Amino acid sequence: MQLGVGQDLTGALSIPIYQTATFRHPCFGESTGYDYSRSGNPTRRVLETGIARLDGGAGGFAYASGMAALTNLLLLFKRGDHLIVTEDLYGGTFRLLDKIFSQYGLAAAFVDTSDPELVALAIKDETKAILLETPTNPLLKVADIGKISAMAREKGLLTIVDNTFMTPYLQRPLSMGADLVVYSATKFLAGHNDVVAGLIVAKSEELAERLYFLQNSVGAVLGPQDSWLVIRGMKTLGVRLDRQTENAQTIAGWLAGHKAVRRVFYPGLETHPGHLLLKEQAGGFGAVVSFELLDKSAAEQILNKVKLISFAESLGGVETLITFPAYQTHADIDPLERERLGINDRLLRLSVGIEDVDDLLADLEQALIGEEVYV
Repeated sequence: MQLGVGQDLTGALSIPIYQTATFRHPCFGESTGYDYSRSGNPTRRVLETGIARLDGGAGGFAYASGMAALTNLLLLFKRGDHLIVTEDLYGGTFRLLDKIFSQYGLAAAFVDTSDPELVALAIKDETKAILLETPTNPLLKVADIGKISAMAREKGLLTIVDNTFMTPYLQRPLSMGADLVVYSATKFLAGHNDVVAGLIVAKSEELAERLYFLQNSVGAVLGPQDSWLVIRGMKTLGVRLDRQTENAQTIAGWLAGHKAVRRVFYPGLETHPGHLLLKEQAGGFGAVVSFELLDKSAAEQILNKVKLISFAESLGGVETLITFPAYQTHADIDPLERERLGINDRLLRLSVGIEDVDDLLADLEQALIGEEVYV
């Protein structure tokens, strides 16, 4: 993180929170560089500069939520444009494209982006960009960022990567050829389940200028207090993710051997189809584990019985959370389509926290106990 305004003068280790809507001009025709907090705020600027540096981009932008960031990003496109989008992605992104932007003539083809050949087949004359979520939410499929970015570049398309699950600590899409990276900073970047925020990083100055115009025009910016909370969380990103990834690896292996579990989705397992690819393009496998139960009745039992683990939406915080995607994060997707994708009523998703892994395993075990689980 770069120094905030005044921080270099006082020696303060913490970035100041500039809780102000407007800024006084020194005199007519002069500006301090800050005029109105929608257009720029010193606290937010530190966060935006910091995420751009971490991702190796030309500019970073902070928004009031991950969905606000995605909305601002999609305003780069116009009526008649076509996007290729990961099919088993976060339900909120699906809703935004399928229910909102479709009304304004922006079309999307939802494709299994873990197969580059399917991506190539989906490209049309109207296609302007490929939006990848990798690993996907909640099935943890892995896309080849380098290969798809090269394909997009040949066709004059933008490559956008939702890097929420991995963060720049584990995966840097811009270095693999992507043009834009988007985050729900609510998740691993902030890391404490106490702030809602979104971030975008643009690789080129030209894209950064276009995004700044949209950010300033639309105005869904992140406030200074919340910017400070994200900055605070990012200071411990590496330490948290190291522990969370280690815990997730242990839990995924344990679940894979449990007689109540049909299948485990975690790229850290050597049996996962994307294991070798993610090992090559990232510095770790992340802290999200999904698993499918043998018996659908066991899902409700587990959600009601967990004690240390919390049954709650969201992910990426220091606390371990368990989610029922079909009824929570992905409820807006058509039931038949959910079933086709594998987001069924037996699938649960864990966002693994920093607790003692033995305590987490004990909680899962007691929640899985019951005759109905083993039918």
